Amino acid sequence: MLKIAIPTRGGAVDEHFGHCESFTIYSLNDDKSVASQESFTPPPACGCKSNLIPTLVEMGVSQLIAGNMGEGAVVRLGQAGIKVVRGAAGPVDAALQAWKDGKLADKQILCMAHGDGHECHHGEGH
Repeated sequence: MLKIAIPTRGGAVDEHFGHCESFTIYSLNDDKSVASQESFTPPPACGCKSNLIPTLVEMGVSQLIAGNMGEGAVVRLGQAGIKVVRGAAGPVDAALQAWKDGKLADKQILCMAHGDGHECHHGEGH
């Protein structure tokens, strides 16, 4: 069974993985139909500085569909065995469907280098 996590805010793909409100976690059958859906609220700390990635691994997540993410997070997720596709937007169900249809390719949208104490706001009031 494939488990996919999508950073979520208000039912839509959250543009910022490290500060998302929650994750929508889909479990897919072999034919990519949805077996189950759950929500996971991460700790309030920045995702890159918390135990978020090991928690996703423990939950069995092997794919992450995201809007925007720094390269460091992509590398750490990859090292943990979680494949990342960036560039998703809109409702989480639509993002999942686009991925299942092969219409979502990693756009390599990056939060540019922030350094260790980074804040990433993209002018959107995060």
